[in-house]
Amino acid sequence: MGPSPPANSSELSFEELVELVYEGPLQDKPWRSFLPALRRAMDAQVVSLVLRPPAAGDRGVILNCQRSDSGEDDLADPSDWEAMTYQEQFFAIDPFVNLPPGKVVTQQELIPDKELLASDYYLNYLKPIGLFHILGVDTVEPDGMQARLRIARRPDEPAFGAAHKQFCEQLLPHLKRAIQIHARLSRIESERDLYADAVDQLAVATLVLDERGRVLNTNTVAGALLEEDDGMSVVEQRLHLQDRAADNQLQAMVEAAVAAQRAGTAGMVRALRVPRPSGLKDYGLVLRPVPLAEWAEGQSSPSVAVFISDPARGEGAGFEPSEVTRQLLQELFQLTPAEASLALRLAQGLSLAEVSEQQNVSQHTARAQLKSIFAKTGVARQAELVRLVLKSVASLA
Repeated sequence: MGPSPPANSSELSFEELVELVYEGPLQDKPWRSFLPALRRAMDAQVVSLVLRPPAAGDRGVILNCQRSDSGEDDLADPSDWEAMTYQEQFFAIDPFVNLPPGKVVTQQELIPDKELLASDYYLNYLKPIGLFHILGVDTVEPDGMQARLRIARRPDEPAFGAAHKQFCEQLLPHLKRAIQIHARLSRIESERDLYADAVDQLAVATLVLDERGRVLNTNTVAGALLEEDDGMSVVEQRLHLQDRAADNQLQAMVEAAVAAQRAGTAGMVRALRVPRPSGLKDYGLVLRPVPLAEWAEGQSSPSVAVFISDPARGEGAGFEPSEVTRQLLQELFQLTPAEASLALRLAQGLSLAEVSEQQNVSQHTARAQLKSIFAKTGVARQAELVRLVLKSVASLA
């Protein structure tokens, strides 16, 4: 049995609170169940978890839960006055910061009541929002992430005592570990989003399938491609090709990729051309197993990656190269705006004559621009220029 909550108002045991601590990193709003439960256990007015302390020019990340008249506690709106004013202004004069890591401290141990009552922080922030007694602890995650837990009561309520400190000390190792999990998951999610965005910029549709061939995830390009329903769709959670022969081949390839993943031969790669009822150029599809992590259980986890290129995407007179991509090409190779636009359109597959017509310049002018581009990029042929543009980081803009 764990320690009893110090307040009689808690309906949860210590073990149940610990469960909520570890559930926190997995929730859509981190710790949206734990913070209200902790507030009730401590019979507090407000509980705050600071995941990134505010600083000049950075509002930080603060999760707040305050006592609700309705009894339905939830995380407070980040735009509430109390949170916004602290994050934008009063964090700079908060005396209750930089506590000894891992040590639970009450406000009275840090600053006498009389001194707090006379401070600008109390007069301009705590008093208007009706808070006085504070209990807190700071943690430092091994990779450097700092977090702060703050629990506050109104002036007419009892100060926090030894039982409250002991209770928080018992919870602290679990909270610290859960914050480490949250930090790692956040880093993985940020890296995943970065790589997914890079793939999106390359206009490659990506679908991830599980071990049963069901679609787990699609990127933005794949979503747009499936919405067109031009020979390819998702039916009952599975990627389906309208052409029966191609669909049979795809399903066989998926089974082979899953088998390859289980056998640890994730280097297998298969390709397939997919006809389109619209008559546009065939899709190009590449399928490969997703490398299996050493300790992965393999159930409902990524097993097969499907990459699809659409040769028709971006073709035609309506194509307009990205302004950001054009600007990056200018910076990479010291091109003029007109030269960067010409290089991008050539990389898109247009001929020099088509580009000159689209840009409303003579072919003589276009040839002069191309000659200047050759000189600046160090290539001698149009094919080399196209390869240079496609392989440059500008395509990731």
